[in-house]
Amino acid sequence: MDVIKRIDTLMEERQWSDYRLSLESGLSSSTIANIHRRNTVPSIITLEAICDAFGITMAQFFSETETHTHVHLSDEQREMFDDWISLTREQKDILAATIKEFKKIK
Repeated sequence: MDVIKRIDTLMEERQWSDYRLSLESGLSSSTIANIHRRNTVPSIITLEAICDAFGITMAQFFSETETHTHVHLSDEQREMFDDWISLTREQKDILAATIKEFKKIK
């Protein structure tokens, strides 16, 4: 598997720039830039931080099949998922807390 191409694909799906990946992963901008400019394969620790930023496991990162193909989503659910992956970590935390509050109200 081409690790750098997989990172690029995940970034493209989320419409993330190198800067956004740097913010979400907690990695320096130079680390992200080196991956792309020098075709430097990231270390395991760096790749773990990148996977955390994308909200996926290392197993999902290296999976040859798309994760979402195993789950059948309605159009509405797919739209929600597509919106979710483009949010910042802070926005995701706020939304998750809001959903939990809604679940308490019956």
